[in-house]
This record gives sequence, structure tokens and C-alpha cells, in this order.
Amino acid sequence: MNKPLRHVWLVVSVLFVLLFTSTTYFQVIAQDRLNANGQNLRTTYNEYGRHRGPIVVDGEPIATSSASGDTYGYLRSYDPGAMYAPVTGYYSVVYGFSGIERALNDTLSGEADALFYHRISAILSGEQGRGATVELTLDSAAQEAAWDALDGRRGSVVALDPDTGAVLAMVSSPSYDPNRLASHDTAAVQDAWSELNDDSDHPLTNRAIGGDLYPPGSAFKLVTASAALETGDYTAETVIPGPGTYQLPNSSAVMNNHAAGGTEPCGPDDESTLAEALRQSCNTSFAQLGVSLGEDQLAQTAQEFGFGRRLEIPLSVTASSIGSDLDDAQLATTSIGQYEDRVTPLQMAMVAGAMANDGVVMQPQLVSAVRTNDLSTVAELSPTELGQPLSASNAAMMREMMVGVVEDGTGTAAAIDGVEVGGKTGTAEWGDDRAPHSWFVGYGQQDDQKIAVAVLVEEGGYGSRTAAPISQDVMEAVFTQ
Repeated sequence: MNKPLRHVWLVVSVLFVLLFTSTTYFQVIAQDRLNANGQNLRTTYNEYGRHRGPIVVDGEPIATSSASGDTYGYLRSYDPGAMYAPVTGYYSVVYGFSGIERALNDTLSGEADALFYHRISAILSGEQGRGATVELTLDSAAQEAAWDALDGRRGSVVALDPDTGAVLAMVSSPSYDPNRLASHDTAAVQDAWSELNDDSDHPLTNRAIGGDLYPPGSAFKLVTASAALETGDYTAETVIPGPGTYQLPNSSAVMNNHAAGGTEPCGPDDESTLAEALRQSCNTSFAQLGVSLGEDQLAQTAQEFGFGRRLEIPLSVTASSIGSDLDDAQLATTSIGQYEDRVTPLQMAMVAGAMANDGVVMQPQLVSAVRTNDLSTVAELSPTELGQPLSASNAAMMREMMVGVVEDGTGTAAAIDGVEVGGKTGTAEWGDDRAPHSWFVGYGQQDDQKIAVAVLVEEGGYGSRTAAPISQDVMEAVFTQ
């Protein structure tokens, strides 16, 4: 081989090596980075060009995909949109996705590992690939009742099946129309996004499981009472102090016995039974009870109810919490649901659910089943125990006390004829010159059917007047089906 040919061969060899190296780098090493690049339109079109599976409630789709006739291939639609938006989330070509759309993206798009053989079957048969159907646990009647009862007020309602952990209702208000974010009109989507993010009521936040958590107020007395029963030193008939006022230990602050500053004592001689203290929602009784129990006992019981745990249902749930390293004054206010207590409505529904389920807290779950388009089942809800803060006998005692609250206490507005209803109201202070948050946390049981409910209305005032009637509406929707 002469010298010029050797030079040509060398140059060609070097070019081949460079081409092979660059191809290997971009196809293998840099593949994930390039696919994740927001400017890679090929990836965008591939993602949004799939026929996404529907999201279904009670057999009816609430999120569907249809051919769009544009470069994206398919358009996501939601009906009814706002009522379910905090659960479904949105699927946007501009801002990505949230809610179930995000948590189960691989399942809805058909890319999940569990759908591998289904994808192969579709390829071999020449059919277009489709994502799986996600069936939610939500009860459409309970969801609609909660949505209508909140009537646009800031707040949330969560309802659970105490036996399985299935989420029967999850409403966050105010909400938003996810169709505006799913549009393929980029300018309109950007305008909607700016409007929603500038809204001081934060409609994009799912108040049921996240955002700025809430003090539970007197609804937390259910946890304090449970902690007392579990020590073995207390029963529903144990007499505890309940003076009209209580000087907080090592503090100049004085706690009044009732909401709005009422100083009436609980019972003659400034004392009453534990059941009577819960029925009347006596602050001084539960503040002193919490101090007597100690921080460790209260914190342990709260943890067994689920406090401190980040849950995936599959939506991510912010952990509820109480303060730590408390002095006695702080422990006293913690025990009545104030100080640094911060909870989600889901967590408080779990508290009520444990009472109705013989003391066992079940893992909340939003998905009842995943099925392929030929109705093959990929996954189904499997009830899972999360903890047991109460023995069955103590849970029965708590139910008896909670029924007393609804029959002849602060929760009478939640009562339903022919249904065993127990609960606890809450009026949670949270800021100077701000109306308190309104709570009702309780359960209902008729024959073998059960429901646990937590209602939160921001700045709604007395729980007995605002939250309890909403709980009644939701429970009635379930029991009258």
C-alpha cells in the first residue's frame, strides 16, 4: 500500500472510530439526559402521543384521552373536572402532570413493568398500544355530597372505609378545572397557570393531604383520650378535673374551659368523667390529662395513629405532627390540639377510622384496581394494617364516648336517624384576629357498612355549626345508596 492510500485509510479509520464513539455516547450514555431535556420535542411528542388509559370512578371515566388531530396525538379531558381535580391532577403538555396522573404515569401511559406482556401482545397483534385503566376507590355519591356541602368554601373533606382503608371521598376546595391546563393551546395554558398560581386561595393545593397543615383543635382530644385509655389507668367513667380556668404550669397564661372564652366548669366540684369531658369538650380537663400522661405516652399514641409518617396512597401525603421536647404548658395546649399540632384531614379521618375498626388503623388507598383494555386485572386493592393505637375494648369505649358527643354534646348536627354516629368537633385557633378553623371528625355505622369522615372548613368558626352538618351530608350519601 503506497503512502497516499495509507493516509486515506488512516483518516477513514479515525472518522469511523469517532462516528462509532459519538453514536454510542448519544445512544447509550447520554440517552437519559437527552430524553429528559425539555427542548427534546421528539420525547415530548412520544410522551403525549400515547393513548393514555382512563381514570374511573364507579365505572364511569372521569379522565379520558381522545385523538387531538395535532402533533401531540391525544388530548386529555376531565369530566367533571374541578370536583375530582385534587385527586386526578392535570396532564399538561406545558407543565407536566400532577395527582394520579403523575403518581401512576407509567401505568396510565402503558409503560409500567407490569404491563410488559400486554405491550408485547399489542405489538404482535398489530394493535395500537393503550395505557391501563385506573379504577379509584372513590364513591361518587360521597364525593358529590362533600363537594356540594363545602360549596366553594376553603377546606377539605376526607371519607374512608375503616375496614379496608379505601378512600371514599377526597375533596379540596376551592379547586380548578384541569381541562384548562390540559389544552394544547400553549398561550391559554400559560394564562391559566399564572391565574391559578396567583390566586391567594391556592386552588392547586390538595388541602386533604398537603399544603399548610392545620391545628386540629379539640378534634385532637380523641388522640389524648385514646392515650389515656391505653395506659390502663383510665376508663370512660374515670373522674378527672375540669375547672372553669386552668393556670398553665410555669406560665402566666390562663386557659379557659370552653371555646370563645367560656369558663363554666365541667361538672359539680370542678370535675367530671372522661366521657363527660369529651362530650362537653372541656379544655381544662384534657390539658391536665395530657400533662398527667406525659409527652412520651401522647407522642407514642399519635405515632401509632399515623402521625410522623409520609404516606403514598399513591399520592404523597405530608406527615402530620405534634411538637417535641415540650414543657408542661406546651404539653397542655398540645393535648387540646393547639401549640404545634399540625394535621391533614386525611390523618384525622384515619383517627376516626381506627375507632370504628376495633383500634386498627388501615393504610389509606385511592386505587381499587388497575386493568388493561381487555379487562385483565393487573393489580387490586389489598387492605394493609398501618398500626393499632387502641385495643379493641378501648376502641369500643371510645366509640361509646363519641356517640355521646353526637347524641347529647357538641356534635348533634352530625346525627343521622337509624345510624350509629360518633364524633368530635373542633374549633381550632390559628392566628390573631382570624376566625378559627372548623372541624368534625367521626364515624358512622349501619349494619356492616362503615364510614369515617374528617371535615375541615378554614375559618369556619364552631365545628358544631359548620363542619358537623357537612359530615352528616357525606355519611347520608353513603348510607342511603
